[in-house]
Amino acid sequence: MSGPRLLRSTAVFSAMTFLSRVSGLVRDQVYAVVFGANPAMDVFVAAFRIPNFMRRLSAEGSFSMAFVPVLAEYREKHGPGAVRALIDRVAGALLAALLVVTGLVLLAAPWVARAIAPGFARDPATHALFVEMLRITFPYALFISLASLAGGILNTWQRFAIPALSPVLLNLSMIAAAVGLAPLMGGSVVALAWGVFAAGILQLGFQLPALARLGLLPRPRLDLAHAGVRKVMTLMVPTLFGSSVVQFNLLLNTLLASLLAGGSMTWLYYSDRLLEFPLGMFGVAIGTVILPHLSSRHAATDPEGFSRALDWGLRLCVLIGVPAALGLVLCAGPLVATLFQYGRFDAEDARMSALSLMAQALAVPAFLLVKVLAPAFYARQDTRTPVRAAVVAVLGNAGAAAGLFALLLWGPQAGRAALAAAGGRPLDALAGLEGGHAVLALSIAIAGWANALQLGWLLRRTGVYRPQRGWGRLLLQVGAGAVALAAAVLWLRGLWPAWDAWAWWERAWRLAVLVGGGVAAYGALLLVLGLRPRHLRA
Repeated sequence: MSGPRLLRSTAVFSAMTFLSRVSGLVRDQVYAVVFGANPAMDVFVAAFRIPNFMRRLSAEGSFSMAFVPVLAEYREKHGPGAVRALIDRVAGALLAALLVVTGLVLLAAPWVARAIAPGFARDPATHALFVEMLRITFPYALFISLASLAGGILNTWQRFAIPALSPVLLNLSMIAAAVGLAPLMGGSVVALAWGVFAAGILQLGFQLPALARLGLLPRPRLDLAHAGVRKVMTLMVPTLFGSSVVQFNLLLNTLLASLLAGGSMTWLYYSDRLLEFPLGMFGVAIGTVILPHLSSRHAATDPEGFSRALDWGLRLCVLIGVPAALGLVLCAGPLVATLFQYGRFDAEDARMSALSLMAQALAVPAFLLVKVLAPAFYARQDTRTPVRAAVVAVLGNAGAAAGLFALLLWGPQAGRAALAAAGGRPLDALAGLEGGHAVLALSIAIAGWANALQLGWLLRRTGVYRPQRGWGRLLLQVGAGAVALAAAVLWLRGLWPAWDAWAWWERAWRLAVLVGGGVAAYGALLLVLGLRPRHLRA
């Protein structure tokens, strides 16, 4: 795929993902108004995070990173019959594994719930609610993983729009559950769990007609001895950990957040959702589009084309990631107040969510870079190297969380007072201390940078990636543009210091001016300094 086609495919994927993110934003606003931030909503967030973790492993991580390169190799070197045989047998192996895992989780749900969120076990009613919702939501992992198989096939055939659009069905299903089903269930948050279950079926069914038109509709066959299946399995096992370090960190933080004050998990959820705009629209889009291209360049033994495509992806990540991170940090308060501070989501909830958003936004460039750097290893069918980087990142997350919690408890006077009131028990002290959730967000940011820097250094050291000319000029342009963005946003924020005093439409137009002003300042200075759209097609 040429440079212009790569950019065009990324634009198509981003446009479809933008629709998904907008519908997701509406979904989260409905959550905030209907349910607010409370222990019951914390339980749903935790229950949905488990199958959602499986989704990100498959749709954006392990399975796709292993399956797409092998499928691209079969398409390049074998006939249509061999390609269809590979798809059928990979589908059979995946379905068999998913059925086993789903069955085990449903049977062992009480123990899984206790392991994932031990803090909920303090209250038997909360623990029982978590178990109930986990059993309803987990089958989503089965459906969405099969949907990711369909999406991987469509992406390999350069059909990016339908897989990128399918998450809209999740959002619509959840909105319907919150607005339509929840009142019928007495306002119970369990309605959201049923919305998740229905969404998995919808997302899988949405992609099957497109596969049928290509003549690639899977007919599952269980044949673990098939060479292609064995190759996918060999590549996938280490990537279960290596390509999804952020998700493992989120699970670790789910465990820790369950030990904090009520509402902490929901505050983290809303800040994480706002990060999904730059990560989903651009990071996942670039990574999804670039993986089949890198895989085909590797299969065609074209290291120069491989390196050029990688360089293009990294430049795009820097160009987007730096202003996105800065904008999220500077606009965190107005963003949360405008989008979520209504109904049962009050000013304190907005303030807490803004704190974790600012902390985690620091790593937006790192998260974007990983979406390009990790596929560079998997396209070359190197699954060992990212595992080593992932281990360091996960350990960094755990170490950073422990260290930051220690500073929070033994540093400021408020921390020492909370510790004394809890009789010297650190976990009990954290449950009553403000800001613990922001510490978790900051630890995720530290882990993200540790992962990105390692992957980039390893690709440079081995000579797989050779930077093209012009990086110094690009970094100066981006840095100057970031200064212009910060100046514009800070000036506008000085004009409008209090956001929760206005009606929603007054907040909305001011937020549009705030974000638009920052984007305009950034883009205008880039143009003045000589950056043109044609430079992104190279």
